[in-house]
Amino acid sequence: MRCRHQSGAEELEFQIAPMIDVLLTVLVFFIMITSASVLQGDPNIKLPVAANASKPEKSRAEAVLNLHWNPAAKTGWVVVDSIRYEKLDALTAKLKIAATNQKNFRVLIRADKSLPALYVQRVLEACAEAGISDTVFTAVNHD
Repeated sequence: MRCRHQSGAEELEFQIAPMIDVLLTVLVFFIMITSASVLQGDPNIKLPVAANASKPEKSRAEAVLNLHWNPAAKTGWVVVDSIRYEKLDALTAKLKIAATNQKNFRVLIRADKSLPALYVQRVLEACAEAGISDTVFTAVNHD
């Protein structure tokens, strides 16, 4: 039997279409993850400055509580997932449901630096009534 030998080596082609598919899938994934976490923050809240602030781990289930204060009326409210809670009893009920449905649930508190400590204490008590012992305060590490 006679073997045919080609005189020149065939040039391999690089398939770009599958690479573009993978790239677009990864891009959409990161856009969805980023937009979900960005939407939980409230730009009206001015966070306090902490020189040694560090980022908490993101691998856990958490609720982001944005604490607001009206100094004229001396009243506060909490915004969670774009829902405003003026009564902390309703917030406690929501947090209790979330904490029972998810293991290692954490609350991330974003409080304005002008917010009175007494209101933060009331929110912490609402978290404790819901059975949540893991709370994290947010701060920025620069002015």
